[in-house]
Amino acid sequence: MFLGHFAAAFAAKKAAPDVSLGTTIFAAQWLDLLWPALLLTGTETVALAAPGSPVPLSFTHYPLSHSLLAVIGWSMLFGGLYFLFTHNQRGAFVAGLLVLSHWVLDWLVHIPDLPIAAFTDYKAGLGLWNYPIPELLLELGLFAAGVYLFLQNRQNPVSRGRNIITGSLVAFLLIIHIMNVFGPPPPDVKPIAYVGLSQWLLVGWGYWADKS
Repeated sequence: MFLGHFAAAFAAKKAAPDVSLGTTIFAAQWLDLLWPALLLTGTETVALAAPGSPVPLSFTHYPLSHSLLAVIGWSMLFGGLYFLFTHNQRGAFVAGLLVLSHWVLDWLVHIPDLPIAAFTDYKAGLGLWNYPIPELLLELGLFAAGVYLFLQNRQNPVSRGRNIITGSLVAFLLIIHIMNVFGPPPPDVKPIAYVGLSQWLLVGWGYWADKS
C-alpha cells in the first residue's frame, strides 16, 4: 500500500480542516518513515522476494514499525504529542487515527506478514497484493476520493500557486505509484532504505501545499 496511505492523509482534511496536509502525511506515513531508519541500523530486516512473487519484497522482521501492538503505541504517542504542542483535541485524535490507519490499510494488501506483536509469531494480512489489478484500482479509487475531500474542505482561499503545488504533489505520487507497480524490482535491499528516507520530502511538500 502506497497511495492508500496518502489517500487517508488527504481525506483527513474533512475531519480536521485546520490540520495541515504536511501533518496528516507525517502521521499516515510515520511507520514507513521510521522503517527505513530501522533497516539501516539492522533493527529490522527485509529481503528480496522470490521470483514470481506478486511483490518485490519479503518483509521478514519489522515488529517495532509494523506490529499492531507497536502501531497502537505509536498512534497514542503521535496523537498525544500533537495535542501537547497544539492543544487541538480533534486534530490530535485524527493524527493518532492516521497512524493506526497505516496498519489497517497494509493489512488489506499484505500477504500474512504483518506481526501482531513482537512476542508472537502470528502474522496477519488479507493478501490483496495477490490480485494486482483489483488492488491497483482500490488504491487509485481511495486516492481520488481522498484528494477530492481535501480540495472540498480547505479552509482558506487558496492561491493559484498553492493549487499548482498541490497538483504537482498529486501527480508526483501517482507517477511514483505507477513506477512501483510496473517498474523492475530493486536490485538490492539497501537502496530501499535510502529511498524510504526520501519520503520525508513528501512531508515537507505537504506543508508547502497546505499551510493550514
